[in-house]
Amino acid sequence: MSVAPPCILIGASTGGVEALYQLLGALPADMPPILIVQHIRPGYLQGLVEGIGRKCRLAASIAADGAVARAGRAYFAPDGERHLEIDTRLVCRLQAAPAMNGHCPSVDALFRSALQFSVPPVAVLLTGMGRDGAEGLRALRDAGATTIAQDRATSVVWGMPRAAEELGAACRTLPLDQIAPALVRLAAPGCAA
Repeated sequence: MSVAPPCILIGASTGGVEALYQLLGALPADMPPILIVQHIRPGYLQGLVEGIGRKCRLAASIAADGAVARAGRAYFAPDGERHLEIDTRLVCRLQAAPAMNGHCPSVDALFRSALQFSVPPVAVLLTGMGRDGAEGLRALRDAGATTIAQDRATSVVWGMPRAAEELGAACRTLPLDQIAPALVRLAAPGCAA
C-alpha cells in the first residue's frame, strides 16, 4: 500500500503543447496539483494556459511566487528568466537563476526542487528537443519517485525522453494516450506504484 503523491511534475518542449492538451484533457478534476514546465516562445504561454483552462477539467494558471499548489489545478512555469520550483509545503517558488540545459525555466530545476519530499511526486517527461529534464528525472527516480517518459512513437521529437531512457531515468516509457490513465491510477491513495 502506498500514499498518493503530493503533486505531479511535467516537463515538455517541442510538440509539448499538443501533448499537454491531450494529457491534461484526459485527467479528472480531482488530481493532485500539477506543475508544468513547457519550453515555449515568449508571449505564447498565456494563450496555452487559457486554452487548457477552457478545454480541460483542471483549472490552469501561470504559477505565482508564493502560491500554494492546490489539487485540481495545473500550474505553468512563467516564460522568462525564472525557474519554477516547488517546496515541501507545495508552495510555488520562482527563482531567478541562470539557464539550465539552455532553458529558463528548466524542467531539471523543477524536478530537482522536489528531491526533498518525504513522499515523492510523480514526474513525467514528454516530447521535446535536447536533454532538459532527463537528469532531474533520474534523480527523482533514485529518490523513489515514479517517473514516466513519453515513448518514441508518439513523441514529436524524441530528444528529452530519449535522454531519460539513456540514463535509465524512467520507471515506465508509455505512449501519450496511456500516460493520463497511469497518472489517475498513481494518484489514487493505496495504489501500487
